Amino acid sequence: MASKKRMSTSWIYFFGALGGLLFGYDTGVISGAMLFIGKELGIQAGSFEDGFITASVLLGAILGAAIIGPMSDKFGRKKLLLTAAIIFFVGALGSGIGLNYGMLVSSRVVLGVAVGAASALIPTYLAELAPADKRGGVGTLFQLMIMTGIFLAYVSNEWLSPNGMFGLSAHIGWHWMLGLAAIPAALLFFGGLTLPESPRYLVKKGNEAEAKHVLETFNTDENVVNEELHDIKLQAQMPSGGFKELFGPMARPVLIMALGLAIFQQVMGCNTVLYYAPKIFVSAGFSEHFALQSHIVIGIFNVIVTAVAVKIMDKIDRKKMLTYGAFGMGAALLLMSAAMLVLKAGNGNFGSWICVIALTLYIAFFSATWGPVMWVMIGEAFPLNIRGLGNSFGAVINWTANFAVSQTFPMLLIAFTPAHAVNAEGQGIAKLFIIYGILCFLAIWFIKKYTIETRNRSLESIEASLRSRAHADGYKDGAEVQ
Repeated sequence: MASKKRMSTSWIYFFGALGGLLFGYDTGVISGAMLFIGKELGIQAGSFEDGFITASVLLGAILGAAIIGPMSDKFGRKKLLLTAAIIFFVGALGSGIGLNYGMLVSSRVVLGVAVGAASALIPTYLAELAPADKRGGVGTLFQLMIMTGIFLAYVSNEWLSPNGMFGLSAHIGWHWMLGLAAIPAALLFFGGLTLPESPRYLVKKGNEAEAKHVLETFNTDENVVNEELHDIKLQAQMPSGGFKELFGPMARPVLIMALGLAIFQQVMGCNTVLYYAPKIFVSAGFSEHFALQSHIVIGIFNVIVTAVAVKIMDKIDRKKMLTYGAFGMGAALLLMSAAMLVLKAGNGNFGSWICVIALTLYIAFFSATWGPVMWVMIGEAFPLNIRGLGNSFGAVINWTANFAVSQTFPMLLIAFTPAHAVNAEGQGIAKLFIIYGILCFLAIWFIKKYTIETRNRSLESIEASLRSRAHADGYKDGAEVQ
């Protein structure tokens, strides 16, 4: 019988990571749309309603991330990826129509379900497809797609704004900004139909021949494929685990690592900067039009930086990348705060340009390190029998922290903003960013103490190390680990 034709790995990686583009677009587009939504719907700046338009996606993401992992272990990665594409499409259309506040928020919750599902599913799917020596770079494609989506969102924000290329009115432009996400959602669905299933999932379901064919797509060395298939079969014999295994001694080091990385990625202020960057530029003394144009330049820069990260991800230890990134992000935030407080940024002066440079450096450090590395490490570290559940747990924690930071930012900004001061909002932002900067340096301590290195190791070897460590600790404590 003739062997099946091998599919292009580039095609698989592209569509496997395409959900990240939707993730990024829906993250970035709201920052520009919020400049006009509040005015049309009569929402007061700094109110709960104001923050909840942004945070509603995050609420849905928590739900999506919670349900997708266990479901992907049961139904497969591919089917759930297609389901997420359909949810993306429905949520994007509803957000674009957005006839009133209730419809807008409910549609963004639906959209968030797909975003959360993508964040939990795609890193796992890519990690299970890629060879060990390419897994970091392939996993980083997810972040590259996110940053590409954010860049496209910035472009649509500028082009569809009243002063943009198409000169749409403020009452029409933001509807198009949000609704355009339906196009890549449809592309993800039809491209996803051609994708292979994860070989780990296929082996667990007894389809070893198909699993071998998928492995041969990514590696032409028959001996390597047979060795990997053998290791996968050994791991797949373990019964599917649940919360007992997730919180048990064997998975505990990965669980602690996932918990810390997921929380720190958010409390260091990354998505706050992405969501509220236009407001930050306006507070620094620039016009709304300049803020949206600057966003595009930052978006291009971030895509380039993330593309570089794809190339170097498997050449530098994950822990080193996280450490360098945290230091750079913390330094950039403190520089931005100093520009606002000491140099009195405003009206486009020297301090204002320092803010622009610092913000760009901050997002660049994030894009090259914490953005991709966190998802890569969580996606590859959990044992096979709880990998879907573990990745869901990490994603839920990440989105919960994201929700908390994003929802509280407008309210905290008001609390930190001095009354009747010159550039009062800028001073409030600066004080908040000092706190985020301090948390960046605290993250360095966590990396050193609680993370495990996963670069250049097969998924099966990482799991074997966890089992050996759990048994060693169990015997040391006088009780055998089950």
